[in-house]
Amino acid sequence: MERFAIPYARPGQVVGLFGGSFDPPHQGHVHVTREAMKAFGLDRVWWLVSPGNPLKERGPAPLAQRIDAAREMMQHPRVEVTDIEALTGTRATADTLAALNKLYPQVRFIWLMGADNLAQFHRWKDWRQIMDSVPVGVVARPGDRISARMSPAARVYAQYRIDGQARHLLGQAEAPAWCFVNVPMVNVSSTEIRGRDGWSDGVLPE
Repeated sequence: MERFAIPYARPGQVVGLFGGSFDPPHQGHVHVTREAMKAFGLDRVWWLVSPGNPLKERGPAPLAQRIDAAREMMQHPRVEVTDIEALTGTRATADTLAALNKLYPQVRFIWLMGADNLAQFHRWKDWRQIMDSVPVGVVARPGDRISARMSPAARVYAQYRIDGQARHLLGQAEAPAWCFVNVPMVNVSSTEIRGRDGWSDGVLPE
């Protein structure tokens, strides 16, 4: 399996971390990335292509295939596709963040997620540790706005929510801090794409 070098970040930079299985990557991922960069004033975004999602019963396509497809799909000078979790040997997001904070002690990280993930965030391993370790930027996806805002995580951390009008302050905020932004979204999912012909054979559908 091809492995990619751990990316470079300068001290003081604000780096958005967008994690997932990317099985397969699609324009929805690209759109969330670009909107998050604008909304939160990010210097860079790293896609963390996971070896596997512990919340999903079905195993993903091979990591090398997903890395290659993600690099082809997400082409932006300030976005890097990485396999950091494979390099650090971590699977759970909380463990990955702990490893990254040790590797980059002077970089300010923001964890990025779609509103659908916030709705079930309380199921993630050590989810409170995640909220307490880095600011979290939530980008709304179609149909997920109400469930996300009413989720256990949103209720528990309600007092730490940054208003959307002040979203540019998220990168300099101390955790716990989170911000929910509504943006026009591309309504496409990896599940839908996996149902089409081609991805299982290593070809990303148009």
